[in-house]
Amino acid sequence: MYTILITLLISFVIAFILGFLLGFFKKMFYVPSDPTQDKIRAALPGANCGACGFPGCDGFAAAVAEGRAPVNGCAAGGSAAAKAIGDIMGVSADTEARVTLLACQGSKDHAQFRGIYTGVKTCAAAKQAANGTKLCMYGCIGYGDCAAACRFDALHLQENGLPQIDYTKCTGCGACMNVCPQRLYTLIPTNRKGAVALCSNRSTNKPSIIKNCKTGCIKCGKCEKNCPEHAIILTNGIPVVDYNKCTSCGVCVQGCPTHVFTLLQNITKAL
Repeated sequence: MYTILITLLISFVIAFILGFLLGFFKKMFYVPSDPTQDKIRAALPGANCGACGFPGCDGFAAAVAEGRAPVNGCAAGGSAAAKAIGDIMGVSADTEARVTLLACQGSKDHAQFRGIYTGVKTCAAAKQAANGTKLCMYGCIGYGDCAAACRFDALHLQENGLPQIDYTKCTGCGACMNVCPQRLYTLIPTNRKGAVALCSNRSTNKPSIIKNCKTGCIKCGKCEKNCPEHAIILTNGIPVVDYNKCTSCGVCVQGCPTHVFTLLQNITKAL
């Protein structure tokens, strides 16, 4: 019993001394925080997604406070965070909200596969090992690297092998863009209207495109020729739309033989 009491007493004394020393050194080496940085950090969503290019929200807040990052650099926080941080820094911010867009419709039913892939089941690995899983070298590989990278549960891999974007959750952080080895994602303003081509195939070999994917752009040029506003130009094998001219008339949507075109407002109508 005596030994137990002595042990407890010694433990208490050691704990007291350590606690005192911790408090002493904490006070001695205390570095006051930047109040501006603290305010910026409080305005951020706390996702720590890294889409801003800095190590988490703390790193981004420090960079903004020091003038090394733009006030609208937090894609996850969107326009609300950009406005709040702009008010803190005393500057105006571009608060245009954005979401991501997948430019591929090459599902299992539409795109032909090269064969049976037996390697590591990631898009990056399949791209490196076999240049993808489909005969269309530009198509979605379908292993969901984008869905795994999404911190907001806005991307899910469907049974047809293509990711589906939940536009009620997408923040436009760009994480899916960064990990997609096919570069199939792009960011678009949420309020943008007009036609868009959901294909990234830049090949000019029309017969192989028709054979490899039922929904691939075959470079027929009908969209460019028939657009009443001359808003579409075939650029590097991809129909590019000038949204300053596009009126959402739908001529390209109706006339596309492989149904490549759709209207952006129909995709993001959940917003």
